[in-house]
Amino acid sequence: MELIEIGRDAGVGIVRMQRPEKHNAFNRELSTRVVTAFEALEADEEVICAVLVGSGAAFCAGADMNEAVAAIDENGRNDGMARAIGHLARFPKPLIGCINGIAYGGGALLAATCDIRIASDDCAFRFPGAVYGLVVGGSQLPRIIGPAYAKELLFTGRVVRAEEALRIGLVNHVVPRAEVESAALAMAHEIARNSPLALMATKEVVERATEIDAGLKAEGEWNRNLRGSPEHHERFRAAAARVAERGRGAE
Repeated sequence: MELIEIGRDAGVGIVRMQRPEKHNAFNRELSTRVVTAFEALEADEEVICAVLVGSGAAFCAGADMNEAVAAIDENGRNDGMARAIGHLARFPKPLIGCINGIAYGGGALLAATCDIRIASDDCAFRFPGAVYGLVVGGSQLPRIIGPAYAKELLFTGRVVRAEEALRIGLVNHVVPRAEVESAALAMAHEIARNSPLALMATKEVVERATEIDAGLKAEGEWNRNLRGSPEHHERFRAAAARVAERGRGAE
């Protein structure tokens, strides 16, 4: 199976992550393919709006822990997923996240990077950066759900289920699992009927109104240092061992 499937339908570009056996966890190859896919959609003038969706039972479970632990043992933690998320953050067209299941770690940050989130009723979010000795979502979450809720989720690393995610504004809509993709596509098609230039301008204006450049810079600087720290390596190995016992292999 190809790691990424790209579809186009009446002005809507659809990017489907396809590592269902790993809950769409990001390894180096998937990180590269996601960047390439969104570069293609950005360059395609016929694509007005994009949808990002996972395959199988998850949206995205974060970084591939087996690969990450191997990188730590060799020459330090790879940050390929962070680069892919950074690329999505600069995508100029409207981006809908179809959250079709769990979104943990980097997967939760990937979801938060989307402009709109349509979630299934069995979705779950978790921002466990502090558990692993990292900052994951500190720059994005406050503008979505406010600083108090953001600090609670980031400090505790607890799981947030669909009902709470909707109540605090982490997702825009919650629909039954069987309907989540059709609901995301319906909204994407509604958006795609509008002026492409006005949509990109609107996105830029809203981004500027909720400016997070300083937060993104601080988060990036902290994580560059934290990824090389012995504490992060120890915490991440311990987390990877716990996940391996549950048979998943992703954060």
